[in-house]
Amino acid sequence: MPENVLRLQDVTMQFGGVVAVNNLSLEVNRGEIVALIGPNGAGKTTAFNCVTGVYEPTNGLVSFNGETIVANHPRGKMKKLYAGENAKAYLGVKTFDPTPDQITRLGIARTFQNIRLWKSMTVFDNVLTAKHMRAKHNVLTATLRISHREEKRMREETAALLEEQNLLRYADDLAVSLPYGLQRRLEIARALATDPTLLLLDEPAAGMNPQETQELGEFIVQIKNKYDLTVFMIEHHMDLVMKFSERIYVIDFGKLISHGTPAVVQADPRVINAYLGVS
Repeated sequence: MPENVLRLQDVTMQFGGVVAVNNLSLEVNRGEIVALIGPNGAGKTTAFNCVTGVYEPTNGLVSFNGETIVANHPRGKMKKLYAGENAKAYLGVKTFDPTPDQITRLGIARTFQNIRLWKSMTVFDNVLTAKHMRAKHNVLTATLRISHREEKRMREETAALLEEQNLLRYADDLAVSLPYGLQRRLEIARALATDPTLLLLDEPAAGMNPQETQELGEFIVQIKNKYDLTVFMIEHHMDLVMKFSERIYVIDFGKLISHGTPAVVQADPRVINAYLGVS
């Protein structure tokens, strides 16, 4: 039986009276590349934000490697405002609302729909800073000047990551000076620097041409195998999704409307209707 890495149970995200994600349940199994697709505004990035601690979902659970990492139920004013489903399903469950850095330390890394690099830092320092997430410094090692070995290790690993991404030649350049496609690669390198086991990619092929998209798909498979990753991605490039994903979840207006292999999803009338607006 497949081993769950990520599991969402009845996750609902409501902003005031607007339900952005509505009772979403899905599973991502170890070693898979799974895609989450849907029209613009369907709630895909909101779902990612609920997993990674950016938002506290209004209701539902998120589990990682079998352990609950996010949990909530309608509270306070939301008890009356709540318009989602299963309002009382998790009333007896202890709430968990971790911060993004706590989620990262668990082994979940992500990239963003809108690239979020540290603009005042060089390419090298963007990745090195992320490496510090796993640093083994403490007051004692700093005082005894032992930590320079740790710093040397992190700098060597940063250089290796940049070389793998064909970015080492830009190491001393400001991150924002890179062309758009290379900034995307840098953001992936920074995510890998945190040593994740689950990598969330939010529209990694945005702005890329067909050749670049094909190369990105091959690269995602390459890093999945090299780093023993599980990959969960949001993407609008259907060529990338259909060719490289093992399973696909489709949401529309925050609701799950289809799930299955690329062939099954591609032929689903509900998916065709959501994308094309026809019956």
